[in-house]
Amino acid sequence: MAGRLVLVFGPSGAGKDSILSAAAAMPEAAGIVFCRREITRPGAAGGEAHIPVTWAEFAARRAAGAYLLSWEANGNGYGIPAWQAHALEAGRDVVASVSRTVIDRATRLSRSVVAVRITAPPSVLAARLAGRGRESEAEIRARRARAALAEPWCGLAVRELVNDGTVAEGAARFLGLLQAPSA
Repeated sequence: MAGRLVLVFGPSGAGKDSILSAAAAMPEAAGIVFCRREITRPGAAGGEAHIPVTWAEFAARRAAGAYLLSWEANGNGYGIPAWQAHALEAGRDVVASVSRTVIDRATRLSRSVVAVRITAPPSVLAARLAGRGRESEAEIRARRARAALAEPWCGLAVRELVNDGTVAEGAARFLGLLQAPSA
């Protein structure tokens, strides 16, 4: 039986990376594959643990079909390595933080897609973006405006997680959403 492709998305500053990192370390997550994305951002830039690639490497890997999913957003290229499909075929759930713009494409890759939107109250999002120190004030405004855009759902039920507590609470709620029956 094929595993589920769990697509995690939401606005910048919602705490997606923190929740996924904490969830991956919990005993309840045994057997779940948490993807490390390839990103055209230096490894020392802060934020999630990712595999840094140059734009040239990203473009070449994308052209060669080395990504299960890839996209560009916020001035960076992002890719989910294609070898993650092996885990899906082996029946393991694969969790990937993605842009909402690839959800439609992902539903054509796998018959079993679970979408989880992680968000937080607007004041919390603004404080988190400012606190991480990676973006200018103009870039923060652009990220917040992008979060308000319409989301393409392709008829896919979306599970919601409002990240307004501790990271540990968010991670536990995330794993609970994965155990919940499909809507």
